[in-house]
Amino acid sequence: MSIDLLAIEKFLCTLSTEKVGPIIKKKSGTQQIYDLKTGTRAVDIVTAIDKEVEKLIWDSLRKEYPDFKFIGEESYVKGVTKITDDPTFIVDPIDGTTNFVHDFPFSCTSLGLTVNKEPVVGVIYNPHLDLLFSASKGNGIRVNGEPFDHQAKMESMSQLELNKSVVALQPGSAREGNNFLTKMKTYQSLLACDEGFVHGFRNLGSSAMTIAYIATGNLDAYWDGGCYSWDVCAGWCILREAGGTIVGANPGEWEIGVDNRSYLAVRGSANDDDGSIQKKYIEDFWKCVKGKLEYN
Repeated sequence: MSIDLLAIEKFLCTLSTEKVGPIIKKKSGTQQIYDLKTGTRAVDIVTAIDKEVEKLIWDSLRKEYPDFKFIGEESYVKGVTKITDDPTFIVDPIDGTTNFVHDFPFSCTSLGLTVNKEPVVGVIYNPHLDLLFSASKGNGIRVNGEPFDHQAKMESMSQLELNKSVVALQPGSAREGNNFLTKMKTYQSLLACDEGFVHGFRNLGSSAMTIAYIATGNLDAYWDGGCYSWDVCAGWCILREAGGTIVGANPGEWEIGVDNRSYLAVRGSANDDDGSIQKKYIEDFWKCVKGKLEYN
């Protein structure tokens, strides 16, 4: 099957800016009734608008690409929904739902496509900031439809080093158990002056926006566990097209799938043709991971 990835990217950009984005912007901060997706001891929430937007996206994609498969956050069934080699749209209708509920302007729609389980198209749109990131395999990255020169951005920055970096971290919805403790201990290790000694942490509350900001050099890395494929799929493609990479959150996990559930995303670096600077950053980061993130 021959697939025009750039045409799909353009279609997803139009869908996100003209149909999805206006709903997110209009309804942000209006949802006072919502469900807890993962139980009473978690804070992962879903609103009626999430479900409405996912249906809108699915109906639009099914009409345009009837032979493609679809995985959406709100229609996902644990143990049943699987990513196959078939062309598959992987969608988060509203990434950053907690931000959306609280009217914090970092909720977005995240639309990705995988082929052979590889993210090959990514579109992320934040309607509050009217900020659109997009990319497709081999076609580079665009911001608001204009080519983004990631190489020039990397050359304007200091070399990628752990103790000179700003790292995105999110505690996640589950606030108990080994994974929560591993996160807290790792945060401490990253901050400590005799360990990682990073410049600081940032939490945007949206994995998609976070990875997009790494691609454009506004953040250096993002470490997290508990995410799903729809949280990272679109950003994965955008980041890779900008010279960045995604590996596992746990030490030694160099090769992972989009559904790995734990991730370390790292920006590219100038003068790193052999990838050694990026590799050293990842290894230095992994030294600060205290424990192991494990998700079912």
